[in-house]
Amino acid sequence: MERHLLSSLNAERAARRAVAVVTDLGSGESRLVREREVDLDPLSSDVLKAIRSGKSALVRADEREAFVNAYLPPARIVVIGAVHISQALAPMAAIAGFDVEIIDPRTAFATPERFPNVALHAEWPQDILAQRPLDPYTALVAITHDPKIDDMPLIASLQAGCFYVGALGSRKTHGRRVERLEAAGLTADEIGRIEAPIGADIGASTPGEIAVAILASVIAAFRKRSMRAEIAAAATVA
Repeated sequence: MERHLLSSLNAERAARRAVAVVTDLGSGESRLVREREVDLDPLSSDVLKAIRSGKSALVRADEREAFVNAYLPPARIVVIGAVHISQALAPMAAIAGFDVEIIDPRTAFATPERFPNVALHAEWPQDILAQRPLDPYTALVAITHDPKIDDMPLIASLQAGCFYVGALGSRKTHGRRVERLEAAGLTADEIGRIEAPIGADIGASTPGEIAVAILASVIAAFRKRSMRAEIAAAATVA
């Protein structure tokens, strides 16, 4: 791979943006296709499919062969709240292949003893998310039940185009949350992306069962995500 292509690839990966390298097998020439530029590429549908699935592929077009090598950021789950649900969710999410981070400024909850081998931040979400911004390859799970902690990352996740956004709470609690988010300037369509009550409807009641329901929703959202929405979000933040 040529040096300039490798530098561009590394820059996109460092920024947690999906990218594909398309190599013409006849000429040996390669090109970089950023997710926000997919529609401009001659093999747009094949590149989109590769980025959508994360699987590289050999494709044919106009009697020529090309190899599409897809590079996707590792999908991650950012959990707001170091609570019992998080304790169950973190190891299950890791087994499912997600990077997991937990943020909670309440130091009595956010302790290494309660969350061994987990990226844990006993700080306010706005401080951590300023250093590690949300993006379309992130799921945001807000489960502290405290508006002072949950609302800011919920707003940030909707603006960043996170592939999943969920918040704990009853319909009544969510109704009050909607009022606050509307007052913060979010539209009804943006707020409508929040899954609340959180998690797949499996009748979950215990922390462990709720964690299973949340993970089911996250996996479904990731596998069925709209690449067009991700491309639009990437173009906005680029």
